[in-house]
Amino acid sequence: MFIGFVAGEASGDLLAAPVIGALRERLPGLECAGIAGNRMIEAGAGAWWHVRELSVRGYAEVVRELPRLVRLRGELRRRLLAARPSAVVGVDSPDFNLRLEMQLRAAGVPTVHYISPSIWAWRPGRIEKIRRAADRVLLVFPFEQKIYDDAGIAATYVGHPLASAIPGQVDADAARARLGIASGGALVALLPGSRRAEVEYIGPPFIDAARRMLLREPRLRFVLPVADPGLRAALAPALAAAGEAAGRISLIDGRSHDCLEAADGALVASGTATLETALYGKPMVIGYRMPSSSYWIMRQMGTVPFVGLPNILAGEALVPELIQRDATGERLAEALLSMLDDAPRCDRLRERFAQIHEDLRRDTPRLAAEAILETMRR
Repeated sequence: MFIGFVAGEASGDLLAAPVIGALRERLPGLECAGIAGNRMIEAGAGAWWHVRELSVRGYAEVVRELPRLVRLRGELRRRLLAARPSAVVGVDSPDFNLRLEMQLRAAGVPTVHYISPSIWAWRPGRIEKIRRAADRVLLVFPFEQKIYDDAGIAATYVGHPLASAIPGQVDADAARARLGIASGGALVALLPGSRRAEVEYIGPPFIDAARRMLLREPRLRFVLPVADPGLRAALAPALAAAGEAAGRISLIDGRSHDCLEAADGALVASGTATLETALYGKPMVIGYRMPSSSYWIMRQMGTVPFVGLPNILAGEALVPELIQRDATGERLAEALLSMLDDAPRCDRLRERFAQIHEDLRRDTPRLAAEAILETMRR
C-alpha cells in the first residue's frame, strides 16, 4: 500500500512526520513518499523532492518562481498517479497542494488536506476550492469545525500536533545544557523564520534588536536557530553589521524547540513559530517584514486584525505585533525589554498560553491517521 505526502515547508514537515509514524504502526508494510523534509524522512517517507523545493513565500517571490513550481507540480502529479496511491495527503501549502489535490481527486485518488488553510483569517472564498480538492480536511483549531460543518465539507478536528509534542512543563536549564549554554542569566531566542526570503527580510532587524538590547542589558545572551545550514549565509551581513554583539548570538542548526525551551523570551517571525513560542510559555514580540507588494495584497485579503496565532486564538492582542516599517531593531528591542522587565505581565501571559495549550492538546497523530484511513475506505 502506498500513500503520497506533499509538504511544502519546514512546518509541514513537522506536522506530517508523526502522522506518517502513526500510519506505519497500523500498516507495517505501508510506503509513503512525495515531497518530504528531514523529519518525514526520519519517519520513513521517501523524498522524491525535498521541502526546500517549495519553500517560497509572498506573492512577489511566487510570481518569480511560478514556472518552476508549475513544472514540479506536473511532474509530481504524474509520479503519484503512476504509483497508484491509496490516498494523497497534502500538508499545508494550500496554493500548491489544493490544485494538485483537485487534479488527483478528479483522477479517482482519495485526497486529504492537512491542515485547513486560514480561511477564517483571509481569503475566505478558498473554501469552495477546498470543497473541490479534498475528500476530507484535518483541522488543528477547534473553532474551524463549525466552519466546515456549515459548509457541508467532511472535516475532522485532530488537535494541534505541537500541543502534544511540547510538554506542559518545560526545563530551561536542561535545554541550555543540551545546547551547550551555561545556566543562569537571561537568554533571548531570535526566530526569523525558516525560509530564505524571511531570513533576509526580518533577520537584520532581529539581529539589530539584539545589538540594541545588549546596550541596555550587557549580560543578555541570544540563540538563533537556523532552519537550514544554507541560511547562515543570509545572516552573515547582519551579523557583521552587529559588530561585537554578534559574539553574543549563538547560531544553532535546527533545534528551534530546544532554543525556545531554553529562552526567557523571544523575537519571533509570524507563523507557526509564534504558536510554538506560546506553547513553551515564553513571552514574545512578533515581528515581520515582506516585500511591499506582497504585504499590500495580503492586507486587502485579510479578515482578522492580527498576524500572530496566539493573538488570533485569544481574540486579543496578547503580545505586540510589529509589522513592516514598525519592525525596526529599535522598536523590537524596546518592546521585548519592556515585556521582560514586567514580571506580572509575563505571569499573565504564561497563564493564557497554558490555556491555549490545553485547548489544543489531543492525540493528533492517532486521530489524523484514523481520519486518513477512514477516507481511504470510503
